Amino acid sequence: MAKAGKAKKESKAKTGQSGAKPKNPLPAQEQPRPGIEAEMTPRPQFLGPNYKGSGKLEGKAALITGGDSGIGKSVAVFYAREGADVAIVYLPEEEIDAKETAKFIEKEGKRSLLIPGDVKDPKFCKSAIEKTVKEFGKLDILVNNAAFQHHQDSIEDISDEQFEKTFRTNIFGYFYMAKAAIKHLPKGGAIVNTGSITGLEGSAELLDYSATKGAIHAFTKSLAQSLVEKEIRVNCVSPGPVWTPLNVADKKKEVAKHGADTPMKRPAQPEEVAPAFVFFASNTDSSYITGEVLTLLGGETTAA
Repeated sequence: MAKAGKAKKESKAKTGQSGAKPKNPLPAQEQPRPGIEAEMTPRPQFLGPNYKGSGKLEGKAALITGGDSGIGKSVAVFYAREGADVAIVYLPEEEIDAKETAKFIEKEGKRSLLIPGDVKDPKFCKSAIEKTVKEFGKLDILVNNAAFQHHQDSIEDISDEQFEKTFRTNIFGYFYMAKAAIKHLPKGGAIVNTGSITGLEGSAELLDYSATKGAIHAFTKSLAQSLVEKEIRVNCVSPGPVWTPLNVADKKKEVAKHGADTPMKRPAQPEEVAPAFVFFASNTDSSYITGEVLTLLGGETTAA
């Protein structure tokens, strides 16, 4: 028994899931897009060893886009811990992270489903929903989380191709997934979108990304109004800086300062954001809440 406990501790340490939250300056590092979590130093903390499940999502089936890494990875693990089977959508080049996520879902005693593909494609989005329903027999929760970002110094530096890719990934993909999911979601079903503080306050170097996040906030509120009579709730979690591959692949050497300007002087770890997604997915917690945008900002209090 002691050996098993020791092995578990070593496993957590190996994946960066033990110890204090890393603070700035973080190690400077570079990765090509989309970024691989398995190659980050330090690894994002996604496992939430202090989070105890209580059956809030028992018997549910969830699909999470961008579920291979970062926030999506932690949400997948927490959903499984709360009793849900979980499908994750990810880009094929993120396979190594996706397989690790599936392993941790299954360690929680739940079924996983890996669906590689690109949310920019409406046909793929429809197929991903149908595969989830076929595998799990239903769909109760959709988490729209996949994202693309690319810092640029000026609007003149944003190519037409980048602008279109950002919008097609960050808002078109949300629309396609939600549209395909609606006919399967039951009364009491939930859609949880991932927004960003940039969608409320803007960002000089993330003009296109910020615009899509603002669109996601408006999409959340509008879809919530549209689906309230169907008793399907739609909410949005909008974090500040979070330690994920998205930032390592974008900010490169500047990533060492990621989150340093928050009152807590560090970025959030994915496991600190994931409980908000549980809250919005759970009818035990949020049955009377729809159309809300919840900010998680490390002590910042000025968000709209």
